[in-house]
This record gives sequence, structure tokens and C-alpha cells, in this order.
Amino acid sequence: MSKLVYEAAWLRRLLAENKRVAVVGLSANPMRPSYFAAKYLQDHGFTIVPVNPNQKEILGETCYPNLKSIPGRVDVVDLFQRAEVVMPFVEDAIAIGAKVVWMQLGIVNHEAAARAKAAGLDVVMDRCMKIEYARLFGGLNLVGVNTRVISSHRPLSVVR
Repeated sequence: MSKLVYEAAWLRRLLAENKRVAVVGLSANPMRPSYFAAKYLQDHGFTIVPVNPNQKEILGETCYPNLKSIPGRVDVVDLFQRAEVVMPFVEDAIAIGAKVVWMQLGIVNHEAAARAKAAGLDVVMDRCMKIEYARLFGGLNLVGVNTRVISSHRPLSVVR
């Protein structure tokens, strides 16, 4: 698989202009990457809309069983789902008028990306919104920026 490359200016524009994010597969477990990334985005001005049929609320926000049940607009559909199951979520993203489909780290589905692009959506694959936001807007932040690690439960060692 080839490395997907995105221009920083394009990613910066997507992150600056699209602030209501439906997080598909958002876990209520604070140790899961989806929770950590969504919490970070929420703390940095994004409105998080959890999509998880097994929960009533996550991060103080009402959960919805699917994308089509979300009231109001959705700017970004952030997918924490396996690559082989993202197509129905992409179809729903198109149906609800989302602007961006964002597939998290390790998620690459070229067929789903082509479908979204053909419908006029911007598509990002194999990237974490949290990491990209921190890299592009957070200044110098070495944890989780270029390491392709969403979070670490180990403290950094400091050399003095």
C-alpha cells in the first residue's frame, strides 16, 4: 500500500472550517483511542456527536444509533470502523450532506473514498483528526503528533 499524502494547507482548511464531527464508533471507555481523540477535539472547539447504538451519552453528548438519526448538520463523519465496513457509513454521510469523510489511522478503503469524492465530499484516510489538529494548530507538541500514536499511557522520560 502506498503512503497517503495530504497537503498541510488543505488539512488545515478542513479542520478550521468543519467543527461538527459525528464520531462513528465512539467508545465510552476513556482508554480507547476514539474516546481520547474525541475528547481532545471537544476540548479544542469541536462539537462531538457520538454515534454508538449501545450508549445513551458519551462526553456529555447524546449518542445516536446511526448517522441518519442525528439532528442538524454534520460537517465531518469521523470513522473509527474497520476498512471493510465503512461503505455504509460513507453512503449515510453522503445522504445527510456531510462535507468530509475522515477515516482514522489504519483505515483505508479506496472504493469508499471514490464514492464519497464522486458525491462531492472531501476524504481523508489513515489519519487521526486529533494528531493532525495538534500538528497543524497546536504548535510544538511531541506526544502523538508524528509518532502515529493517538495516545500513550506511559509518561515521557525527561533527560536532564
